[in-house]
Amino acid sequence: MTDPQTERKTKSVEAVIRALQVLKLFDKSTHEMSLAEISRRTGMVKSTALRMLVSLAEEQMVTVTADRKYALGPEIYRLGKAYTSGFNLESHVRPAMKQLVLDANECVSFFQRVGNRRMCLFREDSDHLLREHVAEGDTVSLDRGAAGRVLTTFPKQDPNLTAPLRTLEQLPIVSVGERDAEINGLAAPVFSAAQGLVGALTISGPQSRLSESYLDELKPKMLRTAADLSARLGARFYG
Repeated sequence: MTDPQTERKTKSVEAVIRALQVLKLFDKSTHEMSLAEISRRTGMVKSTALRMLVSLAEEQMVTVTADRKYALGPEIYRLGKAYTSGFNLESHVRPAMKQLVLDANECVSFFQRVGNRRMCLFREDSDHLLREHVAEGDTVSLDRGAAGRVLTTFPKQDPNLTAPLRTLEQLPIVSVGERDAEINGLAAPVFSAAQGLVGALTISGPQSRLSESYLDELKPKMLRTAADLSARLGARFYG
């Protein structure tokens, strides 16, 4: 068995990284590319790009079209189906929420839109007796609160494009006494490459603890968690 410490010290293989860079050029709007375009977009000389493409074609990761362009191959489809069948959103979100509870010492929720309301899909409570009481499965108004504004603001965002800086500067969204006069909160969107906006990650608590100054202190932690989750789900929204 390989020692974990040894694994961490092992360097990546440059040729593999370059081959993956080629594959990542393809998306919903780019189905086929010429060798010249792949060379230009990766910064590789044509001979290097061609070697990558020949290797990928041998493993059916790419295929060559009739007009000598390159497209994703059937092996990518098989891997995608394997990933989808084993995908479990909770297994990604729940650990991140638990860590955020430890960092913030307040309750953390994950909301998804259901029609004109938002549902609490996952919930991790703090140890405080005084807290906002929302249970998994509960639905609340979509038109008030930080999570509601996230879910109504970002549903059409392309998760495979990095958001403009001016958009990122507006996050996380903060709510002060908006849904309940005694409750404050902040929320940020979480994206997946395949599904787009998958939910709003939220910290909430009573104003007596979650003051506006403390909300400002929590903003970097919230953004870092939402960005890490989105990256793990393949989205480029946070860059």
